[in-house]
Amino acid sequence: MLDYLVTLPRPVKRHILLFIDILLVPLSLFISLVLLFDTLSPVKLLWEAWPLFVMTPIVATPIFLRIGLNRIKLMAFEAHDMRRGAFAALSVAAITAAETYAFNLDLPRAVAVLTGPAFLLLHLGLRTLGRNLLVRRINVGNGRMPVAIYGAGSAGVQLLAALRQDFQMRPVTFVDDNVTLQTMTVSGMEVCSRAQLEAKVRRGEIQRVLLAMPSVSEPRMRRLTQELSEFGCEVHALPTYSELVEGTGLASNLRPVTPDRLLGRDKVDLETPEVARAYAGRRVLITGAGGSIGSELCRQIILCGPQRLTLLDHSEFALYEISRELVPLAEMHGVELVTRLGSVCDPDRMAHIMAESEIDIVLFAAAYKHVPLVEENEIEGLRNNLFGTLTTAEAAQKAGVERFILVSTDKAVRPTNIMGASKRLAELSIQDLQTRSEVTKFAMVRFGNVLGSSGSVIPLFQSQIAAGGPITLTHEKITRYFMTISEAARLVLLAGAYATGGDVFVLDMGAPVNIRDLARRMVELTGLTVRDEKNPHGDIDIETVGLRPGEKLYEELLIGNNILPTPHEKIMRAEERRLSQIEMARILKQIRAAIAANDPAAVRSIIEANVDGFHVAETGLDDVV
Repeated sequence: MLDYLVTLPRPVKRHILLFIDILLVPLSLFISLVLLFDTLSPVKLLWEAWPLFVMTPIVATPIFLRIGLNRIKLMAFEAHDMRRGAFAALSVAAITAAETYAFNLDLPRAVAVLTGPAFLLLHLGLRTLGRNLLVRRINVGNGRMPVAIYGAGSAGVQLLAALRQDFQMRPVTFVDDNVTLQTMTVSGMEVCSRAQLEAKVRRGEIQRVLLAMPSVSEPRMRRLTQELSEFGCEVHALPTYSELVEGTGLASNLRPVTPDRLLGRDKVDLETPEVARAYAGRRVLITGAGGSIGSELCRQIILCGPQRLTLLDHSEFALYEISRELVPLAEMHGVELVTRLGSVCDPDRMAHIMAESEIDIVLFAAAYKHVPLVEENEIEGLRNNLFGTLTTAEAAQKAGVERFILVSTDKAVRPTNIMGASKRLAELSIQDLQTRSEVTKFAMVRFGNVLGSSGSVIPLFQSQIAAGGPITLTHEKITRYFMTISEAARLVLLAGAYATGGDVFVLDMGAPVNIRDLARRMVELTGLTVRDEKNPHGDIDIETVGLRPGEKLYEELLIGNNILPTPHEKIMRAEERRLSQIEMARILKQIRAAIAANDPAAVRSIIEANVDGFHVAETGLDDVV
């Protein structure tokens, strides 16, 4: 029966509640007569009072509708709703008294006085009974997770009220460190100690603990979370409703640090009309489309209105994620979106994609870029970064593609690691290919570190701060150039617009940033402090762990000083030494043989002999310039 009532439409439920409240009016009158005259069969009194039994419900009905007595949701029945019931009871008493006087009934005035409280008791009793039946129905047999609320204050009470209407979690007990509260009941639920909580968790009575203590500091919150996790249960920190509305809840105490706030310089304005003109109505291929740079390129280029955008990635999941995001955007701007799985090292696959999509422009963002990983996997690093670039570029040249833009890195300048060397060789191979290209214009864009990209220092520091520290720093004096993802993507698009053939574009990114200063800034922007000799009671430690294999203390963007301007004052075109076709062919042949032989030592020997400035990174302070 209860299940049937629950499934009824909301208007029907309101009519039922109104009908019940109307029936309670004569029942209240009857109870008041029984109590007043101490008899269960007041037949004579009932006959005397029949106008009240008829008229009082009729007059009270519009009042009930006016105050919304039947619009109170049973599952949300609380003190505020009880005040409506009290007003209704007062109205019933007033109507009864007025009618007794108006009809000149031979009844004691105490009848009206007793009818109001009788109605209130019946109204509250039935509402409470209905609510309890609904709660019992939810709790029994639907697998709700039993949870404990840590903190019996106002935030905990708010959370309890919400969970009583939740279909996934079932509140079992409060937990509080205040000894005086541990002997009390709050909002109908017992308050237990931490030791009692541990026992309940061991018995399987509690599966999750919800922290409802908005005034507790973030470091103490993390320590408490760790301590409670040792009990063997899940621990979640939840905000109050007011904090959720204001966006300052516990879940957001570690405020996200936006890249712009970490640059240490003004963001470069790269909004120019050349970008829109260069890509409007064109057919564009983006390799590595699921990566950090590739995905941002996709977002920005759709706004330029290309005819067709082809996304290529070897990762199925990454391609799925970016395509799912872009489908509505592409439909909005009338762009045909094509997704292709494949490797840039596969010449047949690349040739097929160039032909089927009739590509005009290639933005090449596919690369292995994590320095320590590539340092341990030299063969695959070179195969992907060098020959993947060359394979795609040759396919683009044969297909008559108009422009090919390579995304490179500042680590390619006098590299100290295989990743940087592989990107420098990719640059040289593209410049060599340009000498034999009559149609395709090849160019490359050299970045510093991109804030927030996968594998960058920012997400690492954020996760370390969220875990309570320490932040691991490879060297006290290590510096890097930084740019935002939007700046990086826009620079690639501008390079495509400015390319004349064989160009190397770099962005004026100001002075390099000291990574220790960056770490300190990130800590402070999250509202915490660094723990050091000057501040022994700070929140987050910064530890120096030593340079990783192949890591530099500093990075450079240019080889030499031969710089030419571009139409944009913040973008430079570098003129650098190129290898001859014979030299490049010899190097590629040697590297192919070393890869075929799976000989990392030979690979390193070839790089040392042929990549200008390549040297093994030192770990001492002598590298600082």
